[in-house]
Amino acid sequence: MSLQLLVIMVPVLFGFMGFAIDLGRMYLVRGEINQAANAMALAAAGQLSGSTAADANTLSVMPPPLGTGPSYNYNFGTVGIGVGSGILTSNINPPACFTTVSDASSGGGNSTDCADPTAQFVNVTVTADAPLLFWSLLPGAESRKTTIAAQAVAGISAPLCTACNIVPIGILSLDDTDTVNFGFGDPTTSPVYSFYYSCTGTPPTILSGSHPYFVLNRNDTNSSLTENDQIFSDSAVGIAASATPNPDAANASTPFACVNIGDTEQTWDVATPRACSTVAPPLTSVQSAMCGLSSRIANTDPGNCAIAVEDYASLAANLPFDSDTSVMVPGAPYSGYAGNGRRIITAAIIAQADGITVLGFRQFLIMPVFNDGATTFVPTDVYGRFPALYIGNPTPVRSGWFDARFANSCPVGAFSGPGKVVLHQ
Repeated sequence: MSLQLLVIMVPVLFGFMGFAIDLGRMYLVRGEINQAANAMALAAAGQLSGSTAADANTLSVMPPPLGTGPSYNYNFGTVGIGVGSGILTSNINPPACFTTVSDASSGGGNSTDCADPTAQFVNVTVTADAPLLFWSLLPGAESRKTTIAAQAVAGISAPLCTACNIVPIGILSLDDTDTVNFGFGDPTTSPVYSFYYSCTGTPPTILSGSHPYFVLNRNDTNSSLTENDQIFSDSAVGIAASATPNPDAANASTPFACVNIGDTEQTWDVATPRACSTVAPPLTSVQSAMCGLSSRIANTDPGNCAIAVEDYASLAANLPFDSDTSVMVPGAPYSGYAGNGRRIITAAIIAQADGITVLGFRQFLIMPVFNDGATTFVPTDVYGRFPALYIGNPTPVRSGWFDARFANSCPVGAFSGPGKVVLHQ
C-alpha cells in the first residue's frame, strides 16, 4: 500500500514542485523577453523616417545577429536572446512595419515596407526556450524546455505640442495661415531652401529668395560650457536637458530642453541679429550654430569652428556624421535619402506676425551645397546661411508631449507635426 501511494504521490509532488519552480522560471523568462521586445520595438520605430534608409536602419538597431544594436539576455542574464545556449534556443523576428496600430497588434494585419512613408508602427516578436526542472520528469516534457513568446508594438505618436531636444533654431514661417506646411510647399516635392540669419533692415540682393532664422535662447547659466559651446552642442545633437528653468516658456514648469507651441521665444543674447548692411565674418554664436549643423554632415572642421567654439575638439570628437552625404537635386523626392538621420533636424516654425511666437515644428534635411549646386555650405558664411530640404514631419522627435500639459495653444487633433515613439503593447 505504501509503495502504491508513493507511485501516486511522486508525480503529484513533482507537479507541485514544478508550479513552485518551473512556473516561476517561465514567468521570469516571459518578463525578460517582453522587456527586450519592448526595447527593440521602440528602437526600431525610432528609425521610421519615410525614406529608403528606414528598411536598413530598423534592422541595424536590432541586437546581433540581426543588427548591431545592444544585446539582451534572459534566464537570469545567462542566455543571449537571438543567440541561445546549450539546449536553450531563442529567435528574434526582423521588425515588421505597418500603417495602423490595429494591423501591427493583430499579428495578421497587412504589413508594409518600412521605407514606405505610411509605415508608422513596428511589431517585434521574440521567442525563447525556458528551462524545465521538475516538469521535465513528467510525460510530454522530456525536452526539458518550453517555448515562451513575447510581442511588442511601438510607433509614432500624435503630433507633439511640446518638442524636446530639437535644434535651438526658429525658422520664420512663409505663410502663417498655412497650418500644414507654413508656406514651405509640398514636402513630397522636396523644395530646397537657403536660410540666413535674421538681420535688421533691408536684406542685400544676395539674400533674395532666402529665408531668415533665429537662434533661440537656451543659455544654461548652470552649464560648465561657454555659450558658444552650448550653441554648437545644441545644434549638433539637440537642446540638452538641464535643471535650469526654461527661460522663455509661459509655463515655468516646462523642461529646459523643450519648446512649446504658442510660446513667445527670445533670441539668444549673444546672437542678437545685427544690421543687414553689415558684411563681415558672422557672429561667433551664429557660426557656432552653423558648425553644429555641419557636424551632421562631416566630423572635420569645415572652417574656423575650432576658433568660434572654444571646446570644439572635445565636443566634436565623438559626434557621428551622416552615412549619406550626397547632394539631393532640388525636386528629387526625400524618400531617396539613404542616411542614418543625422542630417535631419527638427526646428520651431515661428510667426511672421511677431517674428517669435512658435507656430509648430517641422523637419528639414541639411544639404552640403546650396541651390546652385556649386556653393558649399560652410559655417563661415558671412550671412550665416545654410541649405536645407523641406521634408515636413516624417520622422519622430526624440522626446516631448502631445498633450497640453505645458501649453494651452495646441489641443490634440487641432494641429499637425512630428510625433515621438511610444509603446503600444
